[in-house]
Amino acid sequence: MQTPISVVQLNPQGLASNTGLTEVEAAMVQLANGSDPHWTGRMARQHLASGGKRVRARLALAAGEAVGVSRGRMVPWAAAVELLHNATLAHDDIQDGDWLRRGEPTLWVRYGLGQAINIGDLMLMLPTLAVERLDTDPGTRWALARAIADRSAETVRGQSLEMSLMDRGGLDWDSYLTAVRGKTGQLLALPVEGAMLMAGHDPQTAAKVAEAFIDLGVLFQLQDDVEDLYPDDKERVRGTDLREGKITALVVSHLQMFPESPWLLDLLRSPAAHIDEEAINRAIETLLSSGSVKKVIDMIENLGQQLVDSPVLSEFPRLHGVAIELSHWIAKRATQRTAS
Repeated sequence: MQTPISVVQLNPQGLASNTGLTEVEAAMVQLANGSDPHWTGRMARQHLASGGKRVRARLALAAGEAVGVSRGRMVPWAAAVELLHNATLAHDDIQDGDWLRRGEPTLWVRYGLGQAINIGDLMLMLPTLAVERLDTDPGTRWALARAIADRSAETVRGQSLEMSLMDRGGLDWDSYLTAVRGKTGQLLALPVEGAMLMAGHDPQTAAKVAEAFIDLGVLFQLQDDVEDLYPDDKERVRGTDLREGKITALVVSHLQMFPESPWLLDLLRSPAAHIDEEAINRAIETLLSSGSVKKVIDMIENLGQQLVDSPVLSEFPRLHGVAIELSHWIAKRATQRTAS
């Protein structure tokens, strides 16, 4: 992927900078503690403390800086988008039946389904309270709150669609990509939309520019699908997506090339408890040897190039640099996994 170096260098600190992250972490803890730091606050803090790269918070800080808003002013917004992301993770772990998140027991494993739902719900509400802390005018706060609601609703729609792909026969690229643009893409567009609003741009312009970042969500999901075959031992068990019956990019890619693959669909429809390791290993080796992984890697590189060529982002060169930096980081993670 060829990228003009002059574009990449236009963002002075970039996503790798930790400037502002300490303040973001503190803001999230304060919001999570609320009036009950000893019980609900403790459960929320344990979830937040499990780690994560804080990509959405970093993106909010870097995007704000790119359009002229200091990192200090962006801290509450970065906390808002990161809390929202973590709310979706808490609920996602329940839906998928995941026991581990970032190498630690998930909320529902620690405290039961009911309390995990409560903490996920709590973190869904906290972003609105974070918006109240922003150093901006009431009209902008309203626009930011509206953006949170809009993007959150689309995230839920995407998650719901993804969970129904098998039942609906959505084994094609259009169905898969529609689900991913909802469930993953919206929460990468949201940090940028907020940065644009904080910089004084009108809601229509802010939303239009943010839409370009939805494809970064697609890149993230494609990379995550690939990593399921090359996981870090601490993160998850190899082939977790296959065990959970998920329709991933690798599954869609394989079925497009080899539509007559009843063994794969039978595996995905089987309860996880009835799947043996030999069947998972056979499926992984078939996906690796069939060209499915290479096709997904090619898609990652093509989407990254589309971001480089984006006419919308070219109007905001420093923000364009942020998008390119993030797309390169995602592509590098995917290619390093497959090369190892």
